Amino acid sequence: MHVYDTTLRDGAQREGISYSVADKLAVARLLDEFGVGFIEGGWPGALPTDTEFFRRARTELDLKHAVLVAFGSTRRAGVAVAADPQVQALLDAGTPAVCLVAKSDPRHVSQALRTTGAENLAMVRDTVAHLVAYGRRVFLDCEHFFDGYRHDPAYPLAVARTALDAGAEVAVLCDTNGGMLPSQVTAVVGEVLAALGVGGDRLGIHCQNDTACAVANTIAAVEAGVRHFQCTANGYGERPGNADLFAVVGNLALKRGIPVLPEGCLAQMVRVAHAIAEIANLAPDTHQAYVGSSAFAHKAGLHASAIKVDPMLYNHIKPSTVGNDMRVLVTEMAGRASIELKSRELGLDLAGDPAALSRVTERVKQLEARGWSFEAADASFELLVRQEQGSGPAPPFALESYRVLVEHREDGAVVSEATVKVRVRGERVISTAEGNGPVNALDEALRSALLRHYPALAGLELADYKVRILAGSHGTGAVTRVLVETVDATGQDWTTVGVHENVVEASWRALVDALAYGLVHASEPVG
Repeated sequence: MHVYDTTLRDGAQREGISYSVADKLAVARLLDEFGVGFIEGGWPGALPTDTEFFRRARTELDLKHAVLVAFGSTRRAGVAVAADPQVQALLDAGTPAVCLVAKSDPRHVSQALRTTGAENLAMVRDTVAHLVAYGRRVFLDCEHFFDGYRHDPAYPLAVARTALDAGAEVAVLCDTNGGMLPSQVTAVVGEVLAALGVGGDRLGIHCQNDTACAVANTIAAVEAGVRHFQCTANGYGERPGNADLFAVVGNLALKRGIPVLPEGCLAQMVRVAHAIAEIANLAPDTHQAYVGSSAFAHKAGLHASAIKVDPMLYNHIKPSTVGNDMRVLVTEMAGRASIELKSRELGLDLAGDPAALSRVTERVKQLEARGWSFEAADASFELLVRQEQGSGPAPPFALESYRVLVEHREDGAVVSEATVKVRVRGERVISTAEGNGPVNALDEALRSALLRHYPALAGLELADYKVRILAGSHGTGAVTRVLVETVDATGQDWTTVGVHENVVEASWRALVDALAYGLVHASEPVG
């Protein structure tokens, strides 16, 4: 089975992605660690970045599992293959394998290439044979194969047959416009295998996601017999994207029992998926199958009650198989089982304290009804549990008052200044600080006031800040929910939540929780 990845070529066509050469090298290493068989690195000769990538890859990539592939087109119409600079660039890339793209829909041949069907077949035959003669493994992407097959089955079959006869290892059937459905893919693949009289190891599949069926279509093609499938990490690609490598591999390995990766590589799935997302400068999709942070997150109390008995009752696989974790979300839908499981996940066992469990459950429901949300604020939830258990630390300070001023100066500069008055371990402290916004100023002023008593706060940093305005109810005004993400010197991060009609007060509550949580987990005592 060929696991063929085209993240660095087709995936790079996603809007918003622009890989540097260093990025491409890093992604290639990650894909190799995941165990893919082929990594399509780009189009040498057509894109300077890709040409440089292949040059550096020769000395900087030490691939353990994957074969590096250069991508390009067949010779141009009317040009001898040995004289075509694009074909020569494929040889100059020095990769063991080459993937060619060729038109297989006669309408594209006449209208886009502006040549004849016979010349296009000659272009395929000449280029494949030329590269094979130089010792390259050759794959041919039959572009627009499925659309061409519906229009005129004979011609796309002729393109695939010509490539295979000329020495291509695999002819890849491409759903370039992404318009196919699984049942259609199954039918066409079966007909093509019969018509060409070849085994499934000579056919491949490449699916776009325009009908949201790219993963399903790829699985359908493999079930119908093909043994080469092309995907991109996280489904990156043009328009709605390509078949997601991780979903396809997960489905084939875990649902169909096909050993598509080397031993031990499947558990790297989450790490590799998220690392590639970071390199692409895209937030990981929290709801992505297998690798999303919510892929094994459970919210309903009914689910949690069953999971408490056996986690597999509501999980389709063991999350650790792909390097993920199960999470229990705490929301207004949560029952006692959800609260108990979430507390245990945080290292606080409420099972032996039913009274505290009841208090926490009731308080969560009350707070969520007023706009609080603990789904993404584990730190605030942990503090709540500790408080109801009676195991929470003494408050690190008592607030006397705070004030925030925003000044718009004549030169256009906007400066925020915050003053906080607190009592810390019997001492009254007044601290003032400036910031680039009211929340930043408050954060700086509060830390300054507490730092002498709690030196551990010096290692904490406000990493992210999110505000959501919630619609009011029963004629009341809008409610503001603030999420604050904090990170310490070791890189550990946590999120806290604050809710109030006033955005500054909501932010203050989230900031206080953030510092309190940091002190709870610091080595020095609080209070």
